[in-house]
Amino acid sequence: MTATKQGAPTLEAVAERAGVSRATVSRVVNGSPKVSPEVLESVRAAIAELGYVPNRAARTLASKTTHAIALVVPEDIARFFGDPFLAATISGIHDRLEESDYVLNLMVASDKPDGKTLRYLQGGNADGAVVVSHHTSDSFLAALTEALPVVFGGLPVETVTGGYVVDVDNVEGGRTAARHLVEIGRKRVAHLAGPQHMRAANERAQGFVEALVEAGLEPGPVVSGDFTMRGGAEAMRAILAADPDIDGIFVSSDLMATGAMPIILSAGKSIPGDVAVVGFDDSPAALTTDVPLTTVRQPSEYMGATMVDIILDVLAGHRDRERVTMLPTELVRRASA
Repeated sequence: MTATKQGAPTLEAVAERAGVSRATVSRVVNGSPKVSPEVLESVRAAIAELGYVPNRAARTLASKTTHAIALVVPEDIARFFGDPFLAATISGIHDRLEESDYVLNLMVASDKPDGKTLRYLQGGNADGAVVVSHHTSDSFLAALTEALPVVFGGLPVETVTGGYVVDVDNVEGGRTAARHLVEIGRKRVAHLAGPQHMRAANERAQGFVEALVEAGLEPGPVVSGDFTMRGGAEAMRAILAADPDIDGIFVSSDLMATGAMPIILSAGKSIPGDVAVVGFDDSPAALTTDVPLTTVRQPSEYMGATMVDIILDVLAGHRDRERVTMLPTELVRRASA
């Protein structure tokens, strides 16, 4: 068997085991379509039997590509680890990328993302990037799309004209939540909104207000939280202080709803008897509350997987695809509303 001095199997060893040339093994490793299914199966079996690991550095030099995708999260590190929506989306990204020959480089870009992160990616250290949880203040994103192919999870600000987008209709999601509260007879409906510097939160608030106005109702208090449990609790206290007689509330994320619902109960109100609650995400957090949460579902894991499908398609040379891919939302009814 041909191997390195350390005994690690080489490309030549795989070729010998599979009964093919070194060039054929190289084509298989690099994902070339110019290999018959029979040869592909034989080479993959040899790779598995020998435990061969391709030399990524050598392949990078040869192909002038990194075989790396950057996952850019312009977010505070605490929210990155604590938000179930981010966790589900990143899980979808990771699982789909595992099926490819690319590795995932995580970049939590909360510390001056227009500096270190941008310079790193402009330096050719990744072939493409996927960006989740971005904010209206993230001006570095425009420069990022000029440096390499980018897929955004959610529509970026209007000044970012490049890249591709996977999103849900957040406006319609807000309408869905508000309409449901109206349909079950609620008249004084408030909104616990997300951060105003995030486009998705503003769009959900927009849909909420539009649906209530269409129903002939005046929207109740709208108070912003920060997409955390603690932020949901603080915003809920502010809403009850502004209008203690609300009978319905749309919360812009399930995680904030888990913080808001105990505040409602501690005020001596029942859910849904006195106050009906609708969340957004249909994350695992929706099932952790004492009263299971009615929520607007967005397909978070599928969103992540779709982002990877697009970036791999673009890196394969198919750059003429639609810029925006919209995924559906749906109301998931449980006991809270």
